[in-house]
Amino acid sequence: MPPQSIRNTDDARDERLGLSTLEDISKLILQSQGLEETLRNIVRLVAGRMQTEVCSIYLLDDERLVLRATIGLALDAVGRISLGLDEGLIGYTAETRNVVNVDEPQSHPRFHYIADSNEEIYHSFLGIPLHDRQRMIGVMAIQTIEPRQFNAIEISTLTTIAFQLSAVVASARLMDRLERESQLRVDASTHAAGHQPSATITDSILKGELGFGGVAIGPAFLIDEELGVADIGDDEPVELESKLDRLADAFEKSKIETLCLEKRLAQRLGEEDAAIFHSHLMILQDRVLIDKLRGHIHDGRSVTWSIKHVIGEYVNAFQRMDDPYLQERAADMEDIGRRLLANLGGQVRDVIALPYDAIVVAKSLLPSDIAMLDHAKILGLVLEASDSNGHAVIIAKSLGIPALVGVAGASRHVEPGANLILDSASRALHIDPAQSIQDEYRRLKIDGVRQQEALQQYKDRDAVTVDGTRVSLRANIGLLSDVAIAQQHGALGVGLYRTELPYMSRASFPDRQTQYEIYRRVVEGFPGQPVTVRTLDIGGDKMLPYFDSPKELNPFLGWRSVRVSLDHREMFQTQIEAVLMAATHGNVRLMFPMVTTIDEIAACKEIVANARQSLSDQGWDIPHVPVGVMIEVPGAVALADHFAKEVDFFALGTNDLIQYLLAADRANPAVSRYYDSLHPAVLSSIAQMVAAAKRCGRELCICGEMASDPACFAILVGLGLREFSVSSPSIFGLKALLSRLDIDQLTMMSQQALTQASGNHVRQLVDAMIGDETESLR
Repeated sequence: MPPQSIRNTDDARDERLGLSTLEDISKLILQSQGLEETLRNIVRLVAGRMQTEVCSIYLLDDERLVLRATIGLALDAVGRISLGLDEGLIGYTAETRNVVNVDEPQSHPRFHYIADSNEEIYHSFLGIPLHDRQRMIGVMAIQTIEPRQFNAIEISTLTTIAFQLSAVVASARLMDRLERESQLRVDASTHAAGHQPSATITDSILKGELGFGGVAIGPAFLIDEELGVADIGDDEPVELESKLDRLADAFEKSKIETLCLEKRLAQRLGEEDAAIFHSHLMILQDRVLIDKLRGHIHDGRSVTWSIKHVIGEYVNAFQRMDDPYLQERAADMEDIGRRLLANLGGQVRDVIALPYDAIVVAKSLLPSDIAMLDHAKILGLVLEASDSNGHAVIIAKSLGIPALVGVAGASRHVEPGANLILDSASRALHIDPAQSIQDEYRRLKIDGVRQQEALQQYKDRDAVTVDGTRVSLRANIGLLSDVAIAQQHGALGVGLYRTELPYMSRASFPDRQTQYEIYRRVVEGFPGQPVTVRTLDIGGDKMLPYFDSPKELNPFLGWRSVRVSLDHREMFQTQIEAVLMAATHGNVRLMFPMVTTIDEIAACKEIVANARQSLSDQGWDIPHVPVGVMIEVPGAVALADHFAKEVDFFALGTNDLIQYLLAADRANPAVSRYYDSLHPAVLSSIAQMVAAAKRCGRELCICGEMASDPACFAILVGLGLREFSVSSPSIFGLKALLSRLDIDQLTMMSQQALTQASGNHVRQLVDAMIGDETESLR
C-alpha cells in the first residue's frame, strides 16, 4: 500500500507550492506584459513557494545560456551573464538535458565562478532543463544558502513547472522570430492559393487512409471555413473607437475561453496535453500582434478583415518554414484566429453542437475542436490531414467511431448535408452514392448490427470449446478510454498494456506520479484480474516527438524497445517504480519488450530490484509482481528454455516476430504480401514456444494482431495456446467461434497446418475444415 507519509508529503507539497500549475501560470501570463515580465513573475513565485533564496532562468541564445530573470542573484547580472554549454552547472544541466541536484556546488568539478554574481554564498544547486520537444531552450536554477537536497516530489513539481514554462518561452520566441524574418511575409493572394493536392476521385469516391475501422452512413457536417468560422460580414461600426473596442472585447473573451478550454482538456486528457493553451495565451498577449491589428483598423480596415489578414500572414509564415515542428505551430495561430473571429461575431463556442447525427468532414481538428465537439452525434470522421496518431483519431478509436484520414480535397468536394458512406475497410468515402449503393450499405450495416447484437450473448460466457476446453481472452489496451471498451466486451483483464501511448500523447516524458496515476486507473478498472504492463516500447514505427533518437537505415533492426530503456536507466527506473506503485492496487504483471539476450533480462531485473528498494525506502509496501518477457525475435524463440529460468511468464508478440521471421516490413506496402501470419515458419516458431513454455512450466500468452483473426485464432488454440490478448471488439466473435468447435478437431487441423508448404495452403486447409464458421465472423 502507499505509505501514509508519502500521502502526507503530497498534501504538504500541494499546500506549500500551491501552483495548480495550469491555472497559476495562466494567471501569470495574463498579468504580465511580454516574456520578460512573465519570467520575472515566475521566478518570484517559484522562489517563494519553494522557500529558496534564488530562482533564475537562463535562455539559450546563439549557443550561449543568457541569464534572463532572477530572484537572489545580482539584478544587474540579467542580460550580462552568459555561459556556454560547457561552462558551469548551468551548462552541465543543458548539456546533459537532465536534472542536476547537488549540494556544495563549489566543490563540483563543473562549478564555474562568475564575479559579482553573489553565487558564492549558496550551498545547494538544482538545475532543471527547459526544452520544447527536442529543442533545448534553457535552464531554470534553484539555489539556497543552507545546504539542501531536493526530494523527488519537489523535483517532479519543478519539472512540471519547467515544462509549462518551456511552452510559454517557445511561443514568445516564435512570434519574435516571425517579426525579424520579414521575408516570410506573403501577400494575401499567396495565402488564398491552396496547396492541397488533388483528391483521388472515381465516380464520386474519395480515397484515404485507415484511421479506425467501421462503416458510417449519414449526412456531412463540414468544418471547412477559413479560420474555422463562417465569414463574418463587414457590417461593423464606422467609428474608430467602436472598432477598437470590438477588437479588445474579442481578445478578452478569447482569453477567458482559452482558460476554460484549458481546464476542460486537462480533465479529459491531462494537464500536459492542455498546456498547449499556455502558448495561446502568450500569443493573445503579444503586443506586436495587437499593434498590427490596431494599425490596420486605424487605416480604415474592418476588424474582421484585420484579424483574417494578420492571422493569415502568421499562418503562412509558419507553413513556409523548413522545420516540420515550426510548420505545425501554424495550427496554433489558426486556432487563435478562429477563436477571435467567433468571439467577434458573438458566436458562443462552448460545444460544437451538431444539428444532426453526421459524418464530420474537416481539413484537420485542432485541440479546441476536440474539447468542444459533441461526440454523441458523430457518426464518422473524415480528415484531410494524414495524422493517424493525432488527438482526433485517438478519440475516434476510443469512442468506436469509423475514421478516414489523408482524404485529400474532402472539404472541397463534399457539400454540407451531402449523403456520405464512409467505408474504412476499402479506405473509401462515397459522396452522394446511387440509391442502389446506399441500399446495399444500409443492408450491410443492419446485418452488422444484428450480428453484434447476437454476439452480445457471449459477454458473460466463458471462452470454451464444445468439449469443454477453456481459454482466457484478455484485452490489448493503450489508453484509459480502452478500459471501458474492454469491460463492455467481457475481457478477463489486460494481456498487453502498451504504455508508450501515454508517452506519445504528451510533449515531454511524464513524471513518476503522472504515470502512477494512469497505471493505477487501469489496474483499478480490472479488480481481481491480471493487468500485464509492457514497459516503454519506442523505436521502429513508434517515436516520441520530444526524444532524441538516431537516424538509422533500418530502425526496426536498431535502437528500439528495451534497448532504449536500458540506455536511459533513470527514465526506465522511473517507469518501473510507477508500475510497482500501481501494483498496490491490483494484480499487476511486468513485461519487457523485444528482449534478445539473457544479459538484457538480468539488467532489467536489476533495475526492478533497485526500483523496489527505492520505494521500500520511501515507505511503500510493494507486493510480488511477476516479471516476463515478450518473445518477438527468432533468437528469443531459440533461447526460450534459458529465458524461462529468469522470468515468470512469456508473451508472444507476433506483429514483430512475423516481420523478423519473413523479412517483411509490415508497414511497407511494397512487401506487404510477404507478411503472412499463417506462413508455416511462423506457425512452427509458435509451436516451438508452446512446447518450451510447457516444458519449463511457464505461462504463455499471445498478444499480436493475428490472435484477433478467426482463422489464426483457431490454429493457435489447436497448437496449444490457452491465453490470448486481443482487440476488445473481437472477443465476442472469438467466443462464438470457439463454442462451435472441439479441441480434437482444432488440434488435428493445426498439426496438418505445420506440414504445409505455404500460407495459402494453410488457408485452404482452414477453409476446408472450418471455413463456414470463420467466414461468418469476418
